[in-house]
Amino acid sequence: MHANAELITRFYSAFQKRDAQAMAACYHPDVEFSDPVFQDLRGPRAGAMWRMLCERGKDLRIEFSGVDAGERSGRAHWDAWYTFSGTGRAVLNRIDARFEFQDGLIRRHTDTFDLHRWAGQALGLPGKLLGGTAFLQNKIRRTAMQGLDAFLAKSRG
Repeated sequence: MHANAELITRFYSAFQKRDAQAMAACYHPDVEFSDPVFQDLRGPRAGAMWRMLCERGKDLRIEFSGVDAGERSGRAHWDAWYTFSGTGRAVLNRIDARFEFQDGLIRRHTDTFDLHRWAGQALGLPGKLLGGTAFLQNKIRRTAMQGLDAFLAKSRG
C-alpha cells in the first residue's frame, strides 16, 4: 500500500473513532478542504470542522472503502450515518473524496455528495422539494458556516 493510501486510511480510521486531533494531524498546515456545504475551508478551519462534527455527532458512524493513492493524488469513498441535530432526522450521506498530497500530508481534500439528496433526508419534505434550489443550498451553507464560527468562538473562549 502506498504511503498516501495509508495516510487516507489513518484519516478515516481516526474519523471512525471521532478523533479529530488525529484527523487534523493528517492535514498539511495549508490544507484546503471543500464539500457541497463547507466550500472553502483552509488551514486550521478544516481541522476545526472535523472537530465540530466529531463532537456533535453523538451517533455518528463512518465506513470507508475504495482507498487508492499514488504520489500526488488519491481517492476514497465513505458513508456517514447520523442524526441531523437540526431536525432529529436520520441521514445516510454517501461521499466520494479526492485528495492531493504535499510533504507526506493531505494538502487538498475535496468531498462530493448529492446535497439535494442530503437535504431531503435531513430536512424532510422541504429538503426534498427545495433541496435542489440555490436558495436552500445557500441557506444550508450559511447555517453550517455560522455553526462553525460559533463553535470556534466557543472553543477559544
